[in-house]
Amino acid sequence: MQNNICERVLLVGVSVGNEEETKQSLLELKELSSTAGAEVAGMVIQNRKQIHPGTYVGKGKLEEIKEIIADKDIDTVVCDDELSPAQLCNLNDYLDVKVIDRTIMILDIFAMRAATSEGKIQVELAQLNYNLSRLVGVRSSLSRLGGGIGTRGPGEKKLEMDRRLIRERISALNHELENVKKSREVSRKKRNESKIPLVAITGYTNAGKSTLLNRLTDADILAEDKLFATLDPVTRIYKYENGQQILLTDTVGFINKLPHHLINAFRSTLEEAKYADVILHVADISNPRVKHQMDVVYDTLKSLGVVNKKIITVYNKTDKVTDEIITGSDRISDSTVRISAKNGDGLEHMMDCILEVLYGDMRYIETVIAYNDAGKIQGIRTYGQLLQEEYTKDGILIKARVPKDMVNYLL
Repeated sequence: MQNNICERVLLVGVSVGNEEETKQSLLELKELSSTAGAEVAGMVIQNRKQIHPGTYVGKGKLEEIKEIIADKDIDTVVCDDELSPAQLCNLNDYLDVKVIDRTIMILDIFAMRAATSEGKIQVELAQLNYNLSRLVGVRSSLSRLGGGIGTRGPGEKKLEMDRRLIRERISALNHELENVKKSREVSRKKRNESKIPLVAITGYTNAGKSTLLNRLTDADILAEDKLFATLDPVTRIYKYENGQQILLTDTVGFINKLPHHLINAFRSTLEEAKYADVILHVADISNPRVKHQMDVVYDTLKSLGVVNKKIITVYNKTDKVTDEIITGSDRISDSTVRISAKNGDGLEHMMDCILEVLYGDMRYIETVIAYNDAGKIQGIRTYGQLLQEEYTKDGILIKARVPKDMVNYLL
């Protein structure tokens, strides 16, 4: 879908037990459509025991959709679930307009947003894997015809060629991505050697992660009130007044029904959270579905193997909330704070909270120890963390983290 062409779209969802959940999912699909540059002309929900295996919705609802297409001059039908090759083919044939699914919509937005070479490789890889499975489905449908009209000539040979070319391109992209992964691992190793703690900013898309990083570090990241405003991870240094430093990494936003093709392609990027010392989970407190969104984030992190991490839940956008909201019910996190990344409320408390979760009772110090007091350094090694040791004419310059009851003894 090209975002410079305003397509009129009809959103279609199937509820298999929770109609309200389906409505909310379609409202999110509406936001995705808007982000992609489309105009939503209507929404249709069908309640069924299960999704129709051949046409997604039932025959009666198909007729209704066809009438809506004619009445509202619909260009494209967007289904809220990932369609099988057979469903996609059948819907295209029956409705006689372009039919896409939620996966295609998200892939399209990712293609629009990817700015770095790594991001572009990851998006293309996800798109090709998606398309390859569809090509296989088309080929299977042709083979079932058993020859005759529609199967003669170069048609099936062309599909074989297309499939081979796609596989060759996927292989080349995987090789490029492997090189990027190695480069990322080198950077990660250097980062570990620096002993600067890494804090990964995660959360549902449009929760305010980029706005938060911009506010803290002047990162100048695109921050819009749209889904997936930024894709490419950005890492910046935050320096406390006492000289303590931490690294803050903004990661790709999560969303309900995030396509598995994207998770696989973006795995190396998403796994930044796996190597973080602390997860800063940003949640939009003004969103009525904030609890559901938080569950999606936790489920996605778990699928990536991000477990047993220290987590701070950051309830963002308090500037949009008028009523008092209880925010202490997140039992998964180690701590919760309330902030407004937009106007800066609560940020100082949040940054103190990060240090508290990182080090507990440990305190960061920089001091010069006289040579005749050098024995104190062994105490730091035993009970704290010696970050830097430099011998100068005035004594031994140290940077360290020590238990708070040792601070007065050392300074």
